[in-house]
Amino acid sequence: MSTNLAASQPGYLPGEENLLEMVLSSANLPTLPLVASEVVTLTSKEDTTLADVGELVSRDVALTSKILKVANSPFYSFPQRIGSIQQAVSMMGTNAVKSLVLSFSLLSIKQGGAASKFDFDKFWEQSIGAALCAKLIVSKLPNVEVEEVFVVGLLQNLGQLVMACTAPEDYDKVLQSAEENPDVDILEIEKGILGSDHCFLGYEVARHWNFPSSISQPILHHHDPASYKGSDEQVRRSISAIYLSRLLLKVLTCTEQPEKYCRQFQTEARQLLKLSSADVDAILDEVHIELDSGAENFGVKLPPARPVQEILQEANIRLSLLNLDYHQMNKELIQAKVALEIITEELQEKNELLKSLADKDGLTGVYNNRYFQGVLDRELSRTERQGYQLSLLLIDIDHFKRFNDKHGHLVGDFVLAEFAQLLGEHLRDYDILARYGGEEFVVVLPETDCDEAVAVASKLCAVVENHEFRDEEYNRYRVTASFGVSTKDGTSEDDLGKNEMIKMADEALYDAKKNGRNRVCTYAAKATKKGWFKRR
Repeated sequence: MSTNLAASQPGYLPGEENLLEMVLSSANLPTLPLVASEVVTLTSKEDTTLADVGELVSRDVALTSKILKVANSPFYSFPQRIGSIQQAVSMMGTNAVKSLVLSFSLLSIKQGGAASKFDFDKFWEQSIGAALCAKLIVSKLPNVEVEEVFVVGLLQNLGQLVMACTAPEDYDKVLQSAEENPDVDILEIEKGILGSDHCFLGYEVARHWNFPSSISQPILHHHDPASYKGSDEQVRRSISAIYLSRLLLKVLTCTEQPEKYCRQFQTEARQLLKLSSADVDAILDEVHIELDSGAENFGVKLPPARPVQEILQEANIRLSLLNLDYHQMNKELIQAKVALEIITEELQEKNELLKSLADKDGLTGVYNNRYFQGVLDRELSRTERQGYQLSLLLIDIDHFKRFNDKHGHLVGDFVLAEFAQLLGEHLRDYDILARYGGEEFVVVLPETDCDEAVAVASKLCAVVENHEFRDEEYNRYRVTASFGVSTKDGTSEDDLGKNEMIKMADEALYDAKKNGRNRVCTYAAKATKKGWFKRR
């Protein structure tokens, strides 16, 4: 692309054009890693296949490893583990994989050229924080490309990075002026010193990298959503989300007047994105958890985020202490300390509740797949250390699709919820029951050998077959289930890991279905080509 990009855009000032030409011709202009650049080019072609994207990304082993780590994290919470980049592309889609490639590639850009006062580490900390805030905001909206908004969140201040790399001395003047004039908009300072601002430069560099308008336009307009005059609703919502993410980050990081930014966020979130008050409150409740858990997926360590409610409470306390004499202040401080202790305890309880909700399946109330994956990792490690045996049950309700088609999904949901409750009533307190996905459930049986696991599975199989499911209208339904069993012997020297254990149980479950369903089959029995177990 020509360096004289601004000349083709009406309304640009001569100073902007000159600055742009200087930036794009600079040897210190940041560049995208090769794989990221090729992915952008490849995904812009209409005839690109999933296999093409997977093959390209798989060339970079380190990048592939990072993408798989995020794909298997709560960032996505897939019901099954993703083991290859091809599988990731198939399950996540090309846009999601492209966004992850760009995210990791952007985070790899470091300082180049002359030394600068610009803090690159702090820049990426703030960028990942804003990206996670934007992701949380758009998660409350329907039909939004969450991953692309995350990338825009990372890129929103790309122009600052570009200026710090290509014109470090001039941008040091901007930073110095910003420190001396904290109430002046950074865009005005940049225009006064450089002749342009970071929104314009970030937009043009994004175009120079061949990014689509769905990414470049939000970079240009994120300081002022009203300045976007286009008709693309997705772009408009992305711009609004990035704008709001800056406000949300200020609530968490500004020591002065966080309540001011909180009120502004609440008002403008409802105006710009039509979010309900409940959704806005949920964002404020969840944002510190999102930041703490999300950043480490991308290799960025953020300072621990504090709950918004705690931040606002402290701000109120500081305000109430103004203009008090010593005795009044001391009394207020004691009362404030007590109030803080109470609210801290309440927040801890709330955080525990949020964590519990994050670990539970919303329909059935049992643990979800993400929690199960962590439990199985821990139990396998304990089994190997202490020489126990560990068994796994994989359970599938027989012909459940046919059941749903016949009775409807509301009845199906009722049966799933009661089925989970029924299983839980016949397990030990320390057994772990989780919903694996759809109509599949999984049970982790610590300190349980194969024969004992078969006995448990056979009991559950009988309980399910004999149970009559009655809904609120007293309609009666019956289902059966098939069980696959796998076992890990902690005393053996095999290297049986989590994925292998799940695969063994899955193959045993397949045998149970193949041999007539409503029965128990073990992987060991399968290996000898005989001896599946049917409930009597």
